[in-house]
Amino acid sequence: MNVITMVDVSTPELIEVVVAIARTTWREYYTPIIGRLQVEYMLERFQSRPAVAGQIKEGCRYYIIRDAENKDIGYCAAVPKKNELFLSKLYVIAEKRGQGYGKSAITFVETMARDLGMPRVTLTVNKNNHASIKAYQRFGFVIVCPIKQDIGNGFVMDDYVMEKLVTGA
Repeated sequence: MNVITMVDVSTPELIEVVVAIARTTWREYYTPIIGRLQVEYMLERFQSRPAVAGQIKEGCRYYIIRDAENKDIGYCAAVPKKNELFLSKLYVIAEKRGQGYGKSAITFVETMARDLGMPRVTLTVNKNNHASIKAYQRFGFVIVCPIKQDIGNGFVMDDYVMEKLVTGA
């Protein structure tokens, strides 16, 4: 695994880094899957400065992923729930994908779940996001069930719920 530093997003400047990475990664990765209009809607609703700040205020934990050269290469967000840690977001910039950074971030999230006494990490992933589904399966996640969520403005998220049990929690 690659050495990473997970930087707790706690300032407006760090929120801006998350927003910038989101704009880049979401547009290049999701536009072919869900279309430009839905991507732009979701960026504004879920990954704008006010949206990220509001999520943090409500208990979502955002982290910027930094590589060994101290470059911001991605981010993740996790929400503690009753009996699980929900991995809300995990994104790595295109040129760093497939190099173990995602796995390192997953290991970080699993440790967080264990430290919180949570027996599982869950996430949702678009049903047509085949590369991410395969990656999560390599990391030990299994598909639990399909889920469709109306996110407003005529858009729907058509996902799978995936989970991984955390040992030692």
